[in-house]
Amino acid sequence: MSAVIILLALIVVWALAYHRVAQWIWVTGLLVLMLAHTFIGHTPKVWLVLEWIVFILVLAPVSILFLRRRLISNAVLAWYRKVMPKMSRTEKEAIEAGTVGWEAELFSGKPQWQKLLAIPAPHLTVEEQAFIDGPVEQLCRMINDYDITQNRLDMPQEMWQFLKDNKFFAMIIPKSYGGLEFSAFANSEVLSKVYGISITVATTIGVPNSLGPAELLLRYGTEEQKNHYLPRLARGEEIPCFALTGPDAGSDASSIPDTGIVCRGQFDGKETIGIRLNWDKRYITLAPVATVLGLAFKLYDPEHLIGPEEDYGITCALIPTNMPGITIGRRHFPVNTAFLNGPTQGKDVFIPVDWIIGGTKMAGQGWRMLVECLSAGRAISLPSSGIGGGKMAALVTGAYARIRKQFNLPIGRFEGVAEALTRIGANLYYMDAARRLTMAIIDQGEHPSVLSAIMKYHATEIARRMACDTMDIHGGKGICLGPHNYLARFFQSSPIAITVEGANILTRSLIIFGQGAIRCHRYVLSELRAAQDPDIKQGEKLFDKALFGHIGLILSNIFRSLFLGLTNGRFVKAPVSSPGVGRYYQLLTRCSADFSLLADFSMIVLGSELKRKERLSARLGDILSKMYMMSSVLKRYEEEGRQGTDLPLVQWSCQNALLEIQQQIDGVLQNFPNKAISIILRCLIFPLGKPFVAPSDHLSQQVAEILLSPSATRDRLTHGAFKGNVIGEVESAFLAVIAAEPIEAKIHKAVRNGIIKNQALSALITAAVNADVITAEEHTQLLAANKARQKVIAVDDFAPEELVH
Repeated sequence: MSAVIILLALIVVWALAYHRVAQWIWVTGLLVLMLAHTFIGHTPKVWLVLEWIVFILVLAPVSILFLRRRLISNAVLAWYRKVMPKMSRTEKEAIEAGTVGWEAELFSGKPQWQKLLAIPAPHLTVEEQAFIDGPVEQLCRMINDYDITQNRLDMPQEMWQFLKDNKFFAMIIPKSYGGLEFSAFANSEVLSKVYGISITVATTIGVPNSLGPAELLLRYGTEEQKNHYLPRLARGEEIPCFALTGPDAGSDASSIPDTGIVCRGQFDGKETIGIRLNWDKRYITLAPVATVLGLAFKLYDPEHLIGPEEDYGITCALIPTNMPGITIGRRHFPVNTAFLNGPTQGKDVFIPVDWIIGGTKMAGQGWRMLVECLSAGRAISLPSSGIGGGKMAALVTGAYARIRKQFNLPIGRFEGVAEALTRIGANLYYMDAARRLTMAIIDQGEHPSVLSAIMKYHATEIARRMACDTMDIHGGKGICLGPHNYLARFFQSSPIAITVEGANILTRSLIIFGQGAIRCHRYVLSELRAAQDPDIKQGEKLFDKALFGHIGLILSNIFRSLFLGLTNGRFVKAPVSSPGVGRYYQLLTRCSADFSLLADFSMIVLGSELKRKERLSARLGDILSKMYMMSSVLKRYEEEGRQGTDLPLVQWSCQNALLEIQQQIDGVLQNFPNKAISIILRCLIFPLGKPFVAPSDHLSQQVAEILLSPSATRDRLTHGAFKGNVIGEVESAFLAVIAAEPIEAKIHKAVRNGIIKNQALSALITAAVNADVITAEEHTQLLAANKARQKVIAVDDFAPEELVH
């Protein structure tokens, strides 16, 4: 009987922990077990008395609130305050900035899938679709990127005017100020389409619609500032830029040396309280032509002219670039692209104090402002560059691999080429799914700081790998520059997105998990705030609640990880029963529990040292990122109506993500500083070994075939890509070559049967028509297809004097 009660106790405890029940249910359940053990079991009375004493001594301090605080929580709080990592002001502001949503569910270890599926799918309004079909399509047909990057090193003036006239710089500005007031999704769709053919043009559009004066004004500006600048920005009368980075301040914004001193001075002939500014900035996009400069600097008020503070910290102001003392106009030349980027300096520039964005009440709030705005910019603009380049790459590379032949076989039919095609197609689906979900979240009013870091890092890194695969398949066609080269600038420019708005190394190593661990965790931020609460009693109360919630979460994930590992998640209730997909919800739930457990133990064991364990932090960030992107794939499949032909993309993406999650978990465990805990965690997470394997060759070939053949799936995958100009020629040749393949098959059969001799292609076609192997119409069709093929595989060449400027 005792053995039965022990087994029952284990089952009850496991069930209570797995389902994360409330504390009173725990207490009730354990009490029932003790009573059953007392009245049903055969334990000697002496032992029963001892067991009840131990039970009460353990349970009372945990269950009785004032005892719990006095004996446990307050002692832990005192220790916690000593070991709590010290954070700079900029770190605190970065952590507090923005909002969290679905990523917090993934961090919890028990994601509520209905919350994901309830997020409305992104969509374009009639007005937004008309803009893409009209002005955006017209703009794309105007673009000659080779001329822009090789000859002009700038857009033609008529293109600048076209952008202004059609309000391309005003997509985020409300209609009440003369803007277009587009959604984040529409903004992303526009940028993606243009990025696919010209990083110069797309970047010129993206900057005014991203981190810059317009967004800062909308969120923080005074009414006077909004009314003055926003209509002018909407009409293109002002060209904005924002200056943050300098020679000695890149990722570490707290080290900005640029200063503004509050003082009295002359402005418009009147004595004015203002700011005397000195700055030296570089890498500032649109600075060479900007008429209004957003500036980040450190503000000091030694005479206390605007308030009691002397050191206000980072502040943002908006300054016309024609002010005395400002230098602009010189250019950087980012990897042979032509978007306008350059340095700007200011020496003893005096501006009214009212030019602080938001007025003096926002003095010192600059870093918080920038981080909150950056979350949208990094989630929209830079991922759009990867998506746009990726869609173009998938479209033309699949077509080229079908058009280009070697050994009388399209090169896409060779397994080595197909392997690269698989990565291009599946990674595009994976990356675009994450973009769609993120845009939907932003359009719900969120400002996702953690997701923006995930999207910025992974979209640009995936795009860089896609650029390499695309160039590998094109070979010599890809490396020879000229008007017909549609790839080289995409390949060349991929490091730009990797570098800007937070270098990718920093983003992966410090930001994704570093910020995510605090913002997404259910209790960590509450513990931090409670420990810093100036009201001691209130702090103790809040810390107690967060601490025991945190302990319950850890206990739950210990049991959940082990159970899900032993069962491989098969008893998890999937939110959909879609064949071939429901299983991935179960496996992702398992990964979430494992990640949550691993994250908690990493924070407990390493504490403040985790900031310096950048490799561990990067791996943990990768796990969170892959879970987010995989969940976005599952949501996209539902949103698009569970199209069966899309399943290879879904399955390859999910299987590859699971494998990468497993590899990163294994990497954390192998390098965990406490080996004993590492062994215990490995037993909990991988009790039956590592379950995930790479996608099969058969599945990979199915993905490659999607790029090699016209289909609704290929259309959905590359939807939004521009299909005109040179890219249109490739697509037309692709369709013509496929239509001519049955005719070619007749000729090859005739050669094998000895009806005609194998010879040069033009002669072979003539012989085939003379031998009645093909008809005259088929002869004409085949010649046209071959002409289109030759035009696509041709490369540009130049007379020597044409290459000398």
